[in-house]
Amino acid sequence: MPAYLQCFDPACAQRYPLGASDHVCERCGSLLEVRYEGRHEDDPAPPQKLRAAWLQRRSSNRIEDQSGVWRFRELLPFVSDTAQIVSLSEGHTPLLEVPKAAAYAGGVHLTVKHQGNNPTGSFKDLGMTACVTAARIFGNRVIACASTGNTSASMAAYGARAGMKAVVFVPAGKISSAKLAQALEFGATVIEISANFDEALRLLRSIRAELGLYVVNSINPFRFEGQKTIACEILEQRDWKVPDHIVVPGGNLGNVSAIAKGLFELKAWGFIDRLPRLVVTQAEGANPFYRLWKQKQQEIVSIANPSTEASAIRIGDPVNWKKAQQALLHTEGLCESVSDDEIFAAKEALAQDGVGCEPASAATVAGIKKLAASRQIEAGADVVAILTGHQLKDPESSLRRREEKDLARQRIRVDADLKKLRWALENVLHVEPQLSLK
Repeated sequence: MPAYLQCFDPACAQRYPLGASDHVCERCGSLLEVRYEGRHEDDPAPPQKLRAAWLQRRSSNRIEDQSGVWRFRELLPFVSDTAQIVSLSEGHTPLLEVPKAAAYAGGVHLTVKHQGNNPTGSFKDLGMTACVTAARIFGNRVIACASTGNTSASMAAYGARAGMKAVVFVPAGKISSAKLAQALEFGATVIEISANFDEALRLLRSIRAELGLYVVNSINPFRFEGQKTIACEILEQRDWKVPDHIVVPGGNLGNVSAIAKGLFELKAWGFIDRLPRLVVTQAEGANPFYRLWKQKQQEIVSIANPSTEASAIRIGDPVNWKKAQQALLHTEGLCESVSDDEIFAAKEALAQDGVGCEPASAATVAGIKKLAASRQIEAGADVVAILTGHQLKDPESSLRRREEKDLARQRIRVDADLKKLRWALENVLHVEPQLSLK
C-alpha cells in the first residue's frame, strides 16, 4: 500500500511526502498523519490470514517478529525493507486480570494492558521504534525531544540502538531521577530548561530546522504508527473480542489518538465489526482536554502552570487535542478528571493485585471509579485500562505518599540478634511463637 503524509484536518487534507521534515501542515497549521491507500485485491492477505500469520510469528526468533509492533508490520507498510527496523523487542506486553482493582473501581470487569513491561519501561517504546526507524530511512542523524521523562528515556535507548545522537529538552527539576538516569545512561545530551514541558517543546520546535533536529515527540506521525499496534495486540489477546471501553491516561493525548487510529483502520479493513468507547482520564491540575470536552469548547484553553504528582501527564497544552477529540467523538467516548489523591488510591488498589505502575497509569483506574459511580460506565462493563509506565519510573512520589505509620509497619530495623529478630517478626506478623520439639 502506498504511504504518504496528510493533514489531519479534513477541511484541508493537504498531502505531503513521507520524508517531509516538518510534521505540521504548512497550509493550515494542523498536525500530519501517515495515511495508506485503500486495500486492494493484490494486498497481502485478508484479515483471517493475517491474524494467523501474526500468531505464527510469535514462535520466530527474528527480531522483527519478536517485536509487538513489527509483528503486525502489514499495518505499518511505510517500511519496505525490514533491515531498516530499529527494535529492542518492544511490545508483547501482558493483559492482566485485576479483580481487587475491579471491585475498587466499581464492579466492572477490568483488565489492564501493562505497557510498563516495555524495554525502557513505558508505552513510548512502541512509538519510538517506528519513529526512529523512519528517521533512519530518511537519513536523519540527530533526534530530539522535549520530555517529562518517559519519551527521553525511550528516545535515548532507540537512538543508541540506531547509532544516532540524541538531545533531550526537559523541565529543570521536574523530571523523575529514574527517568533522567535512563536518558543519561543511554548517552543522550540533556538540556534542562527553566520552564515546563510545554515551553520546552515550543523551544525545541523553534530551533529544530536551524540545527537539523528530527523531532520525535508525538507531533511526529510515525509515533502513532507504532503506538496504534496497542489496539491490535489487545484485540489479539482477547481473541478479537472488542471490549466495551478502553481507558487511557491523558497528557499530550498522543496515545489515545494512536489507539483510535489503530481501531479505525482495523474496522475499515474488516478485522473488527464495532469500536469500543475510548475514555481519557486527566489529572485535575493538568486537565485542559477534560475542560474542553465537558464545556464543549471549540478550542482548547491551555493551562500555563500544570500541576500534578503524576509527572508523565503534567502537560497543560497538549498538541494532539484535535486528534483526541475526534477519537472520542467517533467512539462515543468519555473524559474524566481525577485528583492526585484519587490517583494514588487507585495505584494502591492495583498494588493489591500485585500490579505496580507509575502514578500517571493509575489515573485510568481512578477515572473508571468516578465514571462507574456516576453510571457513565455501567456495572459489569468489559473495560481495558492502559497502564503506561513501570512502577520504578517514579519511586520517589510513592514513598512521599506513604504515611509514616504504614512505613513503620513495613520497614523494621533490628540488631543482628536472633532473639530481637524473633520478637520483631512475632509482633509484625501477629503469630504465636512455636514451641521447639528439641
